[in-house]
Amino acid sequence: MTAIALTRVDSDRVLALRSHARQSVQQLLVFATLAVLLLVFSFASPYFMTFSNVSSLLMATAVTGIQALGLTFVIATGGIDLTPGLGMALCSVLTGVFLVTFGLPIWLGVPLGILIGTLIGFVNGLLIARLRMQPMIATLAMMLVCQGLALVFSGASPIYLSEIQGFEAIARGTLVFSIPNAVTIFFVAAIIAAVLLNKSILGRYAISMGSNEAATRISGIDVRKWKILVYMLAGTFTGLSGVVMAARLNSAQPATGAGYEMYAIAAVVIGGTSLRGGRANILGTVVGALIISTINNGLQILSIPDQFQKVVLGVVVLVAVFIDIARRGKADHD
Repeated sequence: MTAIALTRVDSDRVLALRSHARQSVQQLLVFATLAVLLLVFSFASPYFMTFSNVSSLLMATAVTGIQALGLTFVIATGGIDLTPGLGMALCSVLTGVFLVTFGLPIWLGVPLGILIGTLIGFVNGLLIARLRMQPMIATLAMMLVCQGLALVFSGASPIYLSEIQGFEAIARGTLVFSIPNAVTIFFVAAIIAAVLLNKSILGRYAISMGSNEAATRISGIDVRKWKILVYMLAGTFTGLSGVVMAARLNSAQPATGAGYEMYAIAAVVIGGTSLRGGRANILGTVVGALIISTINNGLQILSIPDQFQKVVLGVVVLVAVFIDIARRGKADHD
């Protein structure tokens, strides 16, 4: 019996080492992909590595990246959330309503705008955890609700925030060297997300639910409660992205946000988080968001028509999903 037990322990160690090695190779490939893209676009256009373009690229990454951070937790549970794009639009619009229509100060209006995202996540969590709706159906419905409410609260017109002193600085101002505040917010949010994923109960339970939800429930963990909290966290990041987007544009645009959730999901999957749950990586998500923005920005610099840009990004998403399926299949085989 002892020999059999030792054999099992050795086998588990081998599997753990193989898994760690695969994850390390995955991370190296993600970094290598970003490096290759930067080199290719740098040689293809002399304007790509200019300060203004790099700043623009990082600003675009901040919005997608913040959404992707929240989605990392959701996808880690084996779920999905389609609300970040149009949820961002609703949070932007309501931030504009709080500041312009109600005349609230920035210190109050901005947190309220972020809390709207938390509320969206709470509703998503209730629909999925309590009413047992499929995550894709529940969040698709909420996405449409967010789109409609954004148009209703804005009167289907932009809400301009240029008269709100200091609001634009949330995204375009600089506190750390010459780095735009939107980028600083993104990196600080990434650090917080990494701590939550790797050091908190919420992160451990999210991974556990994605690995084996039934076993997690049997062990005495209130799966429904923690799943709701995961979606609330994702919604909070959506609210933050809405505020950053509004500050970046200096206006709340109700029509902005369509398709952003796809870029965020792609960033998460490219970064190494499995669509089947049970594995997540915040650093990978950050690099994945940089890859998506680099492709988008580089194609724009090269004057590639918008329709072809979408084709390229669509192919990137398909490749990322295929790699995830192949990686997971190999892990299951082992």
